[in-house]
Amino acid sequence: MPSRPHITVDDLRIGYGTRVLMEHTTFQVERGTIFAILGGSGCGKSSLLRHLIGLERQQAGRIDIDGVGEPSQYEGVPPFGVLFQSGALFSSLTLAENLWLPLNRWTPMRGATAHELVQAKLDLVGLGAFAEYLPGEISGGMKKRAGVARALVLEADLLFFDEPSAGLDPISAVELDQLIITLSRDLGITVVIVTHELPSIFLVADNCIVLDKAAKGIVAQGDPRKLRDESEIPFVHAFFTRSSYDVTANPGG
Repeated sequence: MPSRPHITVDDLRIGYGTRVLMEHTTFQVERGTIFAILGGSGCGKSSLLRHLIGLERQQAGRIDIDGVGEPSQYEGVPPFGVLFQSGALFSSLTLAENLWLPLNRWTPMRGATAHELVQAKLDLVGLGAFAEYLPGEISGGMKKRAGVARALVLEADLLFFDEPSAGLDPISAVELDQLIITLSRDLGITVVIVTHELPSIFLVADNCIVLDKAAKGIVAQGDPRKLRDESEIPFVHAFFTRSSYDVTANPGG
């Protein structure tokens, strides 16, 4: 029997007051896959992510994570980890201390056991030798990987990444992409990424949705490589090929 989708979004509408940002949005994220949320500026990518992790409530529709229900309804240890765009590390704490924070908040784990888990997660992202470094003492790419380690420390099998490659040099971006692939392929972790970086999309994503501001929702979904090569929707073709697109001639795709 096929496994239950890790995330189900059904007829979602999100907005602020009378302003509707997105409506009739329906998609699923299969377990153990890398799923990308794509689209141009202002289309609602980051807003959708905030709703998926429970920071904001939708105006209508349903979000279900792992068959349990709305993310805001969870009690206890969060069922997912989040890598924010900036990494969001506490600058006055070492990398190890940044990872200890969620353990102290959500688990009874202390002492040697906590130390071993923190060290294991830093080792996993290639930062085992930097546990006692402050965020200001490491590179941007290393900060992102430290953020990944912190997202992993509660052993969640679902991760959300907000523009993980933003601000990184090409080599650091590829290293982070390879880490994301390892997490999914080797550890079976489901990864949801908000990004606009085409090289990363084509390298890591198994599936995606493409959002369009004019359409107020999804205009295409599927394998990004197939959408690039086969989509007949002008907006989608322009997005994946970085070609020009006359929005006035065909608004919303």
